Amino acid sequence: MPKTDSKLNTVGCKPSENQWNDISWKKLEKRVFKLQKRIFQAASRGDVRTVRKLQKTLLRSWSAKALAVRKVTQDNQGKKTAGIDGVKSLSPSKRLKLVSQLKLTNKAKPTRRVWIPKPGRDEKRPLGIPCMSDRALQALVKLALEPEWESYFEPNSYGFRPGRSCHDAIGAIFQQLIAKAKYVLDADITKCFDKINHEKLLKKLNTFPTMRRQIRAWLKAGVMDGRKLFPTDEGTPQGGVVSPLLANIALHGMEEIIISFAENPGEFKKEFSAKNKRDRKGSIALIRYADDFVLIHESLAVVEKGKEIIETWLSELGLTLKPEKTRITNTLDKYQGNVGFNFLGFNVRQYKCGVHKDMKNSYGKHLGFTLRIKPQKEKVLKHYEKLRDIVDAHKAAPQAALISHLEPIIRGWSNYYSTVVSSKEKSLLDHLLFLKLKSWAKGRHPKQGVKEIIEKYWHKKKFGKWNFCTIENGEPEFQLLKHSEIHHKKYKKVKGVASPYNGDLIYWSTRKGEHPLLPDKYAKLLKKQDGKCNHCGLFFKDGDKFEIDHIIPKSLGGKNNEENKQLLHRHCHDKKTTLDGSLGNKSDCNSVKPKSQSNILKYKWVDDMLVTQF
Repeated sequence: MPKTDSKLNTVGCKPSENQWNDISWKKLEKRVFKLQKRIFQAASRGDVRTVRKLQKTLLRSWSAKALAVRKVTQDNQGKKTAGIDGVKSLSPSKRLKLVSQLKLTNKAKPTRRVWIPKPGRDEKRPLGIPCMSDRALQALVKLALEPEWESYFEPNSYGFRPGRSCHDAIGAIFQQLIAKAKYVLDADITKCFDKINHEKLLKKLNTFPTMRRQIRAWLKAGVMDGRKLFPTDEGTPQGGVVSPLLANIALHGMEEIIISFAENPGEFKKEFSAKNKRDRKGSIALIRYADDFVLIHESLAVVEKGKEIIETWLSELGLTLKPEKTRITNTLDKYQGNVGFNFLGFNVRQYKCGVHKDMKNSYGKHLGFTLRIKPQKEKVLKHYEKLRDIVDAHKAAPQAALISHLEPIIRGWSNYYSTVVSSKEKSLLDHLLFLKLKSWAKGRHPKQGVKEIIEKYWHKKKFGKWNFCTIENGEPEFQLLKHSEIHHKKYKKVKGVASPYNGDLIYWSTRKGEHPLLPDKYAKLLKKQDGKCNHCGLFFKDGDKFEIDHIIPKSLGGKNNEENKQLLHRHCHDKKTTLDGSLGNKSDCNSVKPKSQSNILKYKWVDDMLVTQF
């Protein structure tokens, strides 16, 4: 039986009390990842007995418990959000205490109900925030469960999975539509997280009894809304660490039933142009991102039958398709008044054109159309409205402060759409934002002419370009990024069923450096550091939070140039900052706050996930 690390001394990574910052995280991560890799390999070859044995070993592991606590108390953005017990922002000594208390107990506290607005709608999304101890235990369970299920999940499932993103789903759609016009079922599942049948989910989970009882306890824990406790007889709580994984497990098998239908189509065999099973399987595709999915095939009858099969399959889980968000369309010709479809903020459509602009198939034959994937119109409008509201809210703010609020929004949106055709939309947004900023500047100086205002805020005569910027010592200091300055980026879809737990760290760290949502300054440092953290020496894995650090702190005379910058894990950055003397007498880097808006702009450490909030 594999040995646990429950009795390691300080040298072997287990610290004494109040030594959280002295933990050798590198050793812990290596130990845990080695176990996860073995779980993935055993599950891939169907060795369930070994999978269960390794999962139990990992759940007992002090290293895994410490990593789980670090994730929810240091790395996670919601570390300062409390559950019903009010516990948040744990000190190092309390983190160590929580590590010693982590154990599957078959008990769970109710979650705290928080309502957040849905983008562009009047309705709100219910979140269930677990208490800190339950969050840490869920993170530990996820460390054990995720490697197993990563070996089972279908190749065209992309949401809430390590190493996969919206851009991989769009890449899969592009591959399906590049050579032929097809019919598409564009569908959404009604309240997927809130309606999943618990018994069906636990049966599909098929894990050992202790784990099953603990997950059942989380599902049945109830939710506190104000001072009232409401039961949770169905659904997984949005806001839980393990909830996205459980939702993916519940929806696992949807692609498989569609492939089974293609292999044995019965009376629909004539609708498939392909004659053998392999070609029929390749002609149909179900691409899913969380609870949104598309079903693609060239035959309308096949797509309609596929919809019936999916509805029947979902009904067994207590789920249904949302009528207002479910429709069948064609990618080239109008069907029921629709042509093309929207998916994950992108508009996908084929346009008829002449032989000089159309696409060719693999045999060099002209197809008479071209495939265009571009930003969805509603998303362009929503993005501009967000920029407009920021400008309106900062009528009296300094120009540098306005730039600091606009730039992250512009960069995030532009990076998200950098892999598709978006130059027209970006140019339009730049023009609209220029008009809005000109109005902002005119409001600040109502007695000055337009030319004087433009020269004051854009400095066109001095620099020869329309750059909204501030000047210091005759040079641009803070300059607003334009949408069009984020150029098109090539992006390769993830390989088939590849998973970060397969051990190919070079492949996954390289993909991380090439991801469109990663700002260039991060990508350059990743390449310079060969995909590794300069503090602990480990490869950056998917899901890791990292930040830019000044090797010699600016407070101690360090320069703000590329030579003085490095990329570190967030927890490594915390540890390095406590030791490099930049905090003075302060011992906890969480207490450090910029003193002014100028400092926010100069020294802010941008989290790599913030750019997704467009």
